Amino acid sequence: MFHKEGHTIILIFLFAVIADILLLEYILDDGLIKLILQSVSILILLLILQFFRNPVRNTIINEKHIISPVDGKVVNIEKVYEKEYFKDERLQVSIFMSPFNVHVTRYPISGKVKFSKYHPGEYLVAWHPKSSEKNERTTIVLENKVVGKILYRQIAGALARRIVNYAEVGENVTQGKDAGFIKFGSRVDLFLPVDSILNIEINQHVRGGEDIISEF
Repeated sequence: MFHKEGHTIILIFLFAVIADILLLEYILDDGLIKLILQSVSILILLLILQFFRNPVRNTIINEKHIISPVDGKVVNIEKVYEKEYFKDERLQVSIFMSPFNVHVTRYPISGKVKFSKYHPGEYLVAWHPKSSEKNERTTIVLENKVVGKILYRQIAGALARRIVNYAEVGENVTQGKDAGFIKFGSRVDLFLPVDSILNIEINQHVRGGEDIISEF
């Protein structure tokens, strides 16, 4: 399956690659150069396809669990002062997504969307300490009766140029369902209650919609 945010780009690249292959057949006589150039075109298409893939995940819905919203590597776990919404101390978990990871964002809990805001910004590398405050990003707060309120932030990286966020204030959402997409490299930060007991550790690779970040 491919994510709907990639359908237009995939079609554009598909037609471009077909046209490129046919054109090279007519304008080049050197078989080796022709083969190399055609192979490069096909490789680019395959990279685009793998980037926009949207695999089915087996989400076991549990109101006591906070699951990973994305695929990637846990690069940061620390207590911080969250100054946009909570304005108090929270436990921050940062997950970095390389261009080779699935870039679908999924809701980490079921509940109601309490806050959703887009911030234009810069495009520092996603692992930069200031990217959470300076880069293009969205902030979403979800709430349910067991976990309370949690915040997750989609952060654009050096390659990312568009963040898609489906969360709308007042909407009831389901854990593991499609919450958005970040195109071409990015990071997601989770801000949890400071007494949260984590099921993950630094450098661990997690799967969005399946792996449990914290259990209440």
